[in-house]
Amino acid sequence: MVLVIPDDILHESGLSEDDALVEFACRLYDAEKLQLWPAARLCGMDRMAFINELQKRRIAVFRPSVEEVKDDIRTLERLSPRS
Repeated sequence: MVLVIPDDILHESGLSEDDALVEFACRLYDAEKLQLWPAARLCGMDRMAFINELQKRRIAVFRPSVEEVKDDIRTLERLSPRS
């Protein structure tokens, strides 16, 4: 499938084709429509370069669930020295 963005719309956005593709991939990742690696591949980046793009946009890279955070807290409590 080919996605076509009219030149005038792209020009109005102030983005190059490559920048628009990165923006699109970042927004799909942020909306949880794509996982990290597929989103990075979409815009032709390796994982670290894509993570840097996410960080520039203040998009969280790691999104633990509430249960994962609770598990981490329980583990920390178990490992911390008792006074």
